[in-house]
Amino acid sequence: MTKKQLIEDIKTAPSRFYRAPSDVARDRRFSDLERLEILQAWERDARALSTADDEGMTGGEPARLKTVVEARMEIEKKMPGETAGHESGKFAARSGEG
Repeated sequence: MTKKQLIEDIKTAPSRFYRAPSDVARDRRFSDLERLEILQAWERDARALSTADDEGMTGGEPARLKTVVEARMEIEKKMPGETAGHESGKFAARSGEG
């Protein structure tokens, strides 16, 4: 399996490959940008689970939104200027909604 294929597989189900989002941040097999992509995919999944929980559709993996966001922010801190235009700003603005 190529590295690119591995990343794509991880992005489809990050929790199958990592116990916690912080494990992604420590995975030295990938660049900061690749780790950020994995965490962004995990964040999308966690947000979808959070929405499902809010709508009474429970079951499956517990939402880990807070820990995913914290791990993503840890990576972004190491990447000044490179994260412009990524999803972080969009989600930060939405945190007060609801």
